[in-house]
Amino acid sequence: MINFRLELRSGVPPYRQIVDQVKHALRLRLLEVGDQLPTVKDVVGMLAVNPNTVLKAYRELELEGLVEGRPGVGTFVVRTLGAPPTDYLRIRHGLERLLRDARAAGLDEEAIASLFTTTLRDTAAAREVA
Repeated sequence: MINFRLELRSGVPPYRQIVDQVKHALRLRLLEVGDQLPTVKDVVGMLAVNPNTVLKAYRELELEGLVEGRPGVGTFVVRTLGAPPTDYLRIRHGLERLLRDARAAGLDEEAIASLFTTTLRDTAAAREVA
């Protein structure tokens, strides 16, 4: 079961954060075909958002062919977004080590995120040139 969280100061609309979190879980295979998403009522209670926010997120996921709403039953995953690499755990442990090093060096989460985003963009640009 996925547990949603909202970053209220992110500037990203709550429905979009829900959509992104479901897609993230699908990419990492935390959600599989056949899994049920939390009910709208459960998400409303979890996040203290308007039911229309959750409905909008679920509707977008349904339009993308990722989930299917079944009246009176719930919303179910019908397609994933691919499996993580076979060495996913090795990579994750490496990232965790780098995060510990960054925190030990005095970087806060915002600085770490900026550094990661910039490095990711720079390496993607370098790959395009090569």
